[in-house]
Amino acid sequence: MGSIHPLALVSPQARVGPGCVIGPFCVVEADVELGPGCVLESHVVIKQGSRVGANNHFHEGAIIGGTPQHVRHAGPFGTVEIGSGNTIREHVTIHRALHPGDCTRVGNNNYLMINVHIAHDCQVGSQTIMANNVMLAGHVSVEDGAYLSGAVAVHQYCRIGTLAMVGGQAHVNKDVPPFVTVDGLSSLVVGLNTIGLRRHGFSTQEIALLKQAYRLIYCSGLSWEELLRELKAQFPQEPACRFWQFLEGSSRGILNQRRVPRTTTIRLPQPETDQTQRRMAG
Repeated sequence: MGSIHPLALVSPQARVGPGCVIGPFCVVEADVELGPGCVLESHVVIKQGSRVGANNHFHEGAIIGGTPQHVRHAGPFGTVEIGSGNTIREHVTIHRALHPGDCTRVGNNNYLMINVHIAHDCQVGSQTIMANNVMLAGHVSVEDGAYLSGAVAVHQYCRIGTLAMVGGQAHVNKDVPPFVTVDGLSSLVVGLNTIGLRRHGFSTQEIALLKQAYRLIYCSGLSWEELLRELKAQFPQEPACRFWQFLEGSSRGILNQRRVPRTTTIRLPQPETDQTQRRMAG
């Protein structure tokens, strides 16, 4: 059985599905579709133009369907569409698209942690995880199964490929290819996301092919056109074909690989001298 707390404000023009639980001090505006089985904890706001599927759980302070943060556009605006089975934690914000007929989309079974911001016209797939304070600028695309660690900032129009893993506090200003890991400190690619691939059931043979394709992309020295041609010729089948399919659609280019110079040595800590030890003891 659903319930609407007496201290919630739900517009008579909102379409609320069966089994929804709406907590105190929530606001559900007109022109909202809320699918069956959704849970809204206290102080959740679902604004006009929001289309929400079934069994989503919105935690305290989440705001869905806010107007885009764009200084030169005053509306009318597009919509927000959210699929089913998503967990949307405290103070997550998801904004409507800039223009009528356009849509900010979030798929199914995503886990959006505290303070995640998804700006206007973003396209988020399914089964993604975004940790605290992830920020997506406008028109960003995040494909299925991607993992964005805490405080990752993604520049507008960038794309994050499927099953990519982006480390904490990375500044993403170019596309992140599928299946790779981005180091948070350098914001550069450091290899395949092998742990994530295994967890998603990729076989040893599939991972080996992905490694071959990865080396071709980052170690061959081919031009962009030559690279796409070689990837298509050598890797026509799933899953490795997703590399060239993704790269073909890139308008901003892809993040570079982090390389350690061959001459670099690791400086090991030296034992303290007797004099240093005496100074510390004194």
